[in-house]
Amino acid sequence: MSDDEQTTAHGRGSEFVPNSHRTLTYRLLRRLLTRLMKVYFSPRVEGPGVVPESGPVIIAPVHRSLIDFGFAIFLTDRKMFFIAKDSLWKVGLLGRFLLAMGAFPVHRGSADREALNHAESVLAAGEVLVLFPEGTRHDGPVIGDLLEGAAFLAARTGATIIPVGIGGSAKAMPVGKKLPKRSKVTLYMGEGIAAPSKNEHGRVKRSVIHQTTLDLRAALQDGFDQASA
Repeated sequence: MSDDEQTTAHGRGSEFVPNSHRTLTYRLLRRLLTRLMKVYFSPRVEGPGVVPESGPVIIAPVHRSLIDFGFAIFLTDRKMFFIAKDSLWKVGLLGRFLLAMGAFPVHRGSADREALNHAESVLAAGEVLVLFPEGTRHDGPVIGDLLEGAAFLAARTGATIIPVGIGGSAKAMPVGKKLPKRSKVTLYMGEGIAAPSKNEHGRVKRSVIHQTTLDLRAALQDGFDQASA
């Protein structure tokens, strides 16, 4: 996708300023979503991981279902920001609503500098970003190669990465289904992965970012296995 095409894509050029303030709309919708997900999925949180009460954090969940993003609300009381596929901005009102709720668009399948800048601004402000390191939904029990966005952003901002395995969401809402069914879902939070260390020149080597990505992949596989057991 060219720069001109990205500028006119869904949600492209939308003003985005990360704000930790919880509006009344945000609080009401979060409460409603929490209740609905408890009724449908009885989510249980396990594992040694803890989301820090302050500072930049990347919540990095396994991605097997459209409903995966919603389970992040059970991991922390902090306000969270999300990267959402830009096709959701086809409907103008929905796009404005998503922006109000802390979401911003990304064009999948290419390097999206605007989305990357938004993500970095969230973390630079000391907020929580939910980012699926697999990039898109996958099937099966094996975590494949990850995108290096989480490690790259952590290196730029000093954010801690929290790996999260989600077991049962694929059964609750498989690919191709438009409505979920009741099913128990388990979340396994692994221990936080520290941001890649900088060298004496204040830079992070590419090899270090790659190793952090490999560490995240291993932690996600362990978390996914634990959550699916």
